[in-house]
Amino acid sequence: MESLYVIGLDYGTDSARALLVDAHTGKELATAVHSYSRWKAGKYCDTKVSQFRQHPKDYIEAMELTIKEVLAKVSPEVRENIKGISIDTTGSTPVAVDKQGCPLALLPQFADNPNAMFVLWKDHTANIEAQEINALAKKWETDFTKYAGGIYSSEWFWSKILHILRVDAQVAQHAFSWVEHCDWMPALLTGNTNPLTLKRSRCAAGHKAMWHPDFDGLPAQDFLTTLDPRLSGIRDRLYSETYTSDESAGTISVEWADRLGLSYDVLVGVGALDAHFGAVGAAIKPYTLVKVMGTSTCDMLTVPAEGFNGNLIKGICGQVDGSIVPGMIGMEAGQSAFGDYYYWFQQLLSFPIRELAADILSAAEIEKITAAILPALAERARELPVTESDMVALDWINGRRTPDANLQLKAAIMGLGLGSDAAALFKAFVEATAFGSKAIVKRFEEENVPINEVIAIGGIAKKSSYIMQTLADILNVKIAVATSEQVCALGAAMFASTASGIYPDISTAQRMMNSGFDKEYYPDKDRAMVYEKLYEKYEKLGNLSENFTLREEIFEQKPAFQ
Repeated sequence: MESLYVIGLDYGTDSARALLVDAHTGKELATAVHSYSRWKAGKYCDTKVSQFRQHPKDYIEAMELTIKEVLAKVSPEVRENIKGISIDTTGSTPVAVDKQGCPLALLPQFADNPNAMFVLWKDHTANIEAQEINALAKKWETDFTKYAGGIYSSEWFWSKILHILRVDAQVAQHAFSWVEHCDWMPALLTGNTNPLTLKRSRCAAGHKAMWHPDFDGLPAQDFLTTLDPRLSGIRDRLYSETYTSDESAGTISVEWADRLGLSYDVLVGVGALDAHFGAVGAAIKPYTLVKVMGTSTCDMLTVPAEGFNGNLIKGICGQVDGSIVPGMIGMEAGQSAFGDYYYWFQQLLSFPIRELAADILSAAEIEKITAAILPALAERARELPVTESDMVALDWINGRRTPDANLQLKAAIMGLGLGSDAAALFKAFVEATAFGSKAIVKRFEEENVPINEVIAIGGIAKKSSYIMQTLADILNVKIAVATSEQVCALGAAMFASTASGIYPDISTAQRMMNSGFDKEYYPDKDRAMVYEKLYEKYEKLGNLSENFTLREEIFEQKPAFQ
């Protein structure tokens, strides 16, 4: 049997990676990673107001460089037998486009305008718009948020586009439509960027844009117009149909085939969000929770559609038929900060090295010392006992995604004293992120969705045994870590194999191409019992912090004293 090959292209927050896979064996033949140059330089972002934008040129360059690098590592015979490409991206990461589907930032007049760029998933500039969407949805005859956990987020499609329309009249004037990153990349490769005809991802539409068959697609136009007249007529410039990722978005264009060095018959799959492809790459099964652990976390779960009976799960990031595995209800939850929490602490501790020792140490030496901070803290924290009197922290340093989205919440620490050193603080922060994961698991269980097993993927799962053991202890469940270093890209490759017709369905592709597991973490029963008590403190601290934030919001909304 002739060997056939596929490429999975995975766009993360900081970089993109291409993975070339033998579709018959699952063997990973070559990989390449490229960091976005403009993003790495800190362009178009303002952390003070949680503005995070990415230029489409970063995405185009990453695709071209990584695929070319991968192809350069294999023989001409392999290159000639590549049959499919599928792409996943972060999300919701939408962009304003013109009538031809060109992102406005690629036009000369908008080249350096952040509002004309892709609005990255973790951009929180649309908090007010999210609040307005939620308030209107609760008054409307149909609650369009009901399949999205009942609470709409500022990280999602409608909040972001409404915010851009309000703050930038020039972009609003030239924006014919809006396209998610995971939809634009396949459209670009196939040459069909027309926003009215390009194939839209069921995954992104259902989880981030309130798309559902019960609504005949997106929320009703009168709802959107009532929300803001700037949205008048927008539904006709978007879409009503969506597609699952086992389908083809079309054949690669001659331009891109020549540009990349691929055959003209390569089929391009419908895109989706990175965590969803990661769950497939990790061989997700019904009632298996797959945790994608990186700068943030996404927690993926599938249940059989025929047995779900239309139940609504409160406070998660949506439940969508076919968003992860066709024929299954895909559910998403997650935390707005996980690795970002640790990185923030690392940067905090490295201040004297970077600011005071710059004349003494070289840039390479400073980088080496900074990179060693977290591993050293993890070793120290591992040696500390776990007691009921330990410090407890909240994981909401970038807001709370789930359960019950509230991105205006902040982190807090309880039990800080003069004896609290850096290792104890790091231990509390690691436990905080694990407690946030436990809150998600607890919500699913409260809503009668059992979790039979947990699979972890992503950089943290592969690199930090301390964090993973703490998570296993707090969840009190075994956690298996997928073998592949590039599980999201592997999931994309699996979908490429179905979109190109190599396999009839994604279940077959998973069986033939999965990488298995190389590590398992089992909970320590004694620590698990102590963590049950500490989790109760976490919940109490969370309630206190949330109530305080609510009182602050109410106070700020009161008119000035007359």
